[in-house]
Amino acid sequence: MTSKKTLIKNAKIVNEGSISLGDILIEGEYIVEINKTINPKHIADVHVIDVDGKYVMPGAIDDQVHFREPGLTHKANIETESRAAIAGGITSFIEMPNTNPQTTTIEKLNEKFEIASKTSSANYSFMFGGTNDNLDEILKVDPKQVAALKLFLGSSTGNMLVDNPEVLENIFSKTKLLIAVHCEDETTIRQNLEKYKNKFGDSIPIKYHPEIRSEEACYLSSSKAIELAKKTGARLHVFHLSTAKETDLFSNKIPLKDKKITAEVCIHHLWFTNKDYDEKGTFIKWNPAVKSQSDKEGLLKALLDDRIDVIATDHAPHTLEEKANVYTKAPSGGPLVQHALPALLEMYHQGKITLEKIVEKMCHNPAILFQIEKRGYIKEGYFADLVVVDLNLPWTVKKDNILYMCGWSPFEGTTFKSSITHTFVNGCLAYENFKFNAVKAAKQLTFNR
Repeated sequence: MTSKKTLIKNAKIVNEGSISLGDILIEGEYIVEINKTINPKHIADVHVIDVDGKYVMPGAIDDQVHFREPGLTHKANIETESRAAIAGGITSFIEMPNTNPQTTTIEKLNEKFEIASKTSSANYSFMFGGTNDNLDEILKVDPKQVAALKLFLGSSTGNMLVDNPEVLENIFSKTKLLIAVHCEDETTIRQNLEKYKNKFGDSIPIKYHPEIRSEEACYLSSSKAIELAKKTGARLHVFHLSTAKETDLFSNKIPLKDKKITAEVCIHHLWFTNKDYDEKGTFIKWNPAVKSQSDKEGLLKALLDDRIDVIATDHAPHTLEEKANVYTKAPSGGPLVQHALPALLEMYHQGKITLEKIVEKMCHNPAILFQIEKRGYIKEGYFADLVVVDLNLPWTVKKDNILYMCGWSPFEGTTFKSSITHTFVNGCLAYENFKFNAVKAAKQLTFNR
C-alpha cells in the first residue's frame, strides 16, 4: 500500500523568520519536499490543495492547557478540547496535572496517555505533578516521554501546592526534568484577600482581582523560583507572566536553546486589561490576574525582544454556572485554544506583532524549549503539522461556533479578520473550512533528550 500524498500549492510559507512562496509535498505523516514549485504531474496518486497565496504555518504547540480529564469532565475533556484546538490551529498540546485524580503517580500519568491515544485530535503530552511528598515518583519519570514537571508555587488545587522550602530545593536539585512553575505568593494573596473580604464579604467586586493577586505576589514568587534555579542549576520555565516588572527577571542575551531559565506569556495577558473587568466580569478571572495596560504593554515588549520565549493559552474551562458565582467562589480560568491564534493574527493586523514572530513564539520556540522531536517547523523530514491561514476571511465569535464543551468564550462578540481554513495533523487533513474530517491522526509527543 502506498502512502497518501498531498501537495499544497502556492503557499506563503512562514518559517524560521521569513516568508517565501512555495509548494509543500506531504507523504504519509511527513513533509518530504519543499520547493518553489512542485509539479503534481510527476507524482502518482497525489491530492492537490491550491491555497492560492494563503499563509501556511507550522501547527502551533500549546505548552499549557487544562483539558479536565479525568475527573472534571463536566467542564471539558480531551476529545472536545483537542477538537477546538485544531480548529484554532493548535496541533500539539501539553496538558497539566491538576485533574482528578491528580497526575502525581506514574500510574495516573499512563491512564491519561491511554485516554488521549483513543480520543485526542491533536498531538499530546502531559506534565507530571509535583507535591510535597512525591519525589520518589518524580524520579521514576522518563524524560523522553514527559514534557516537564509542573510545580504550583501558588494557586494550586488539592494538595499540589509545593510550599515546603526543603522539599522544593530537593526537587530542583534532583530532577532531570524541565520544571514548569506557576508563581504567585500564597501568603501575600491570603493577606490581600482577607482585607477585601473584611470590606465586601464574599461579593468582592471583580475589579479588585488584580489587587488581590497582585504584582507583588507574582514578583515575589517568580524571583524566588529563579533564585532557586540558579542555586541548584535546575532548568526552569516560568508560566504565564502577568506583570511588566517580572519581565526584568529574564534575559535575551543568549539563544533559547542555551537558556536555563525561560518564560511564557498567555493570550489573555496580551489582550485584556483591568479596564475589561466591568464588561467581562468573571469571564476574565484568571490566576495570575489580568492587570494594567502598562503590564500588557510591558509583556508585549518583552515578548518581542525575546525575554519572553513562548506564547500559550492556559486553556482552563469552567461551566457558566461555576463562573456565575460570587467572587470568592467563581473559579479562575477560561477557554482559549480555539481563539488564541486568531487573536494573535488580529494583533498582526493591528501592527503589534509580525507573522514570523507569532510562528517563532507559538511553534518554533515551544519545540526548542521542550526538545520536541520533529515538530514546530516546516522542514523536510518533519511531521506534517501545518495550518493554512486566510488573513482576509472575517468571522465573529458566537455561541453557535464556539467548540468548547463549556459553550462560552471571553472573545464572544469579537470579530476576527483572519480564519484558519485547514489544519493538518501528522499529514492528515483534520480540519477544513470550519468542518472536521473523521480522522484521528494524533500521536504522543516525544522528546529528544
